[in-house]
Amino acid sequence: MKIQSYKDVEPTVFDNDVAKGVAGRVLIGKEDGAQRFCMRFFELQPDGHTPRHTHDWEHEIFIHEGEGAVLKEGNWVPVRAGDAVFIPPNEDHQIKNTSEAPLRFICLIPSGPPEL
Repeated sequence: MKIQSYKDVEPTVFDNDVAKGVAGRVLIGKEDGAQRFCMRFFELQPDGHTPRHTHDWEHEIFIHEGEGAVLKEGNWVPVRAGDAVFIPPNEDHQIKNTSEAPLRFICLIPSGPPEL
């Protein structure tokens, strides 16, 4: 069993043209013995965004804090704390922070793909 604050996990920071102002942490993954899922915590700074991309696996996302938008079928859909998002495999998507405060969310993916 593992019990740990997300604050105790060193973030991987992405800050370039593709992903701006993103800090990602693997909270539970293969190093913990998780065999089916990987739980990640992301923090997007104001004006930050993930890369626009597609892949063969699904995402389950829970918006923990802040406000932002998710790209769905070419349109930006607003999200805020308390919202849950399901992104099916092979769907073009991106997440951006639309507020002046950090956007924080949990993202689950199946085991196998890169964890960050």
